[in-house]
Amino acid sequence: MGPGRALGVGLLLGVLGAAASGPHSLRYFFVSVSEPSPGVPEYVEVGYMDGNLISRYDSDMGRVEPRADWMEKNLDRQYWDRETQIGQSNQQIVRVNMDTLRGRYNQSGRAHTLQHMYGCDIREDGTFIRWFNQDAYDGQDFIAFDMDTMTFTAADTAAQITKRKWEADGTVAEQMKHYVENTCVEWLGKYVSSGRRVLERKEPPTVRVSGKEADGLLTLYCRAYGFYPRPIAVSWLKGGEVRDQETERGSVAPNSDGTYYTWASIEARPEEKDEYRCRVEHASLPEPGLFAWEPESNLLAIVLGVVVAVVVLIAIIAGYVLWKRKSGKKNKDYNMAPSSDGGSGSSATGTST
Repeated sequence: MGPGRALGVGLLLGVLGAAASGPHSLRYFFVSVSEPSPGVPEYVEVGYMDGNLISRYDSDMGRVEPRADWMEKNLDRQYWDRETQIGQSNQQIVRVNMDTLRGRYNQSGRAHTLQHMYGCDIREDGTFIRWFNQDAYDGQDFIAFDMDTMTFTAADTAAQITKRKWEADGTVAEQMKHYVENTCVEWLGKYVSSGRRVLERKEPPTVRVSGKEADGLLTLYCRAYGFYPRPIAVSWLKGGEVRDQETERGSVAPNSDGTYYTWASIEARPEEKDEYRCRVEHASLPEPGLFAWEPESNLLAIVLGVVVAVVVLIAIIAGYVLWKRKSGKKNKDYNMAPSSDGGSGSSATGTST
């Protein structure tokens, strides 16, 4: 069986039957809405491997489809059919759960969302590191599984009902633990083997440092993009000292080609700009890279100087060519005149001195 079975243990309401910190991670995210609309399916289920989208199911298309080439090539149609059956079953279970929760919260007449995330991380040798299993309703925490204590943490009184039901049943926690420690780890290892060339590749970041001065302050930006894998550290240093508290950072976001990008900025005094360096650490780099801002104005001046010189040269050449054409035309007209008057043309090609 594939990994898409968490809802099969009745997550959320006890209906029975129903980004990565480790070297390798597997995550599944389910989202259900009470009021679907064009472009917004009632139910969506996506799988991520090491932060890369690998599969998707939604209630509109009605089946699980691969979203990574290596998944499509290495897993047969039987696998995808089986995952589709699980996705369809999960969709029905979540629909019941949504209705139950709306009743518990005494809600009606507006859109509501139900979210679930679960998965596991493994080390490079395939051993288990950690798990994830938690739910949210309308964007707020609802319930989470603690495998260390084999208990559930409820966020409010409505979630307490689910907590008591699951813990009284006695088998829900055991099924979740078995999924995490066995099924999830097993399939994560299989996925790593199938997609090793893609998942364990290393692509170095392209780094660009720029600056923008306003109101007497210089904001320095350090942008890193096109790198893989996802973990990266981008820091600003002043005089060799890390200035993390003064640094503003963007999230590490995916590109459409499977790589990532991020940025970090810091404010500085314009006269101190030469003291700042951006340090980038990534698995693809043999050692951390240091990058300084080279003001574009200097480069622009050089480029403009070259352009002006080229334009002047072209103008001189063009002027010379034009002058020669005009001069040649005048001489040609003068020498041809006698011929047009009926005189001898034998000396028409000659040059007067």
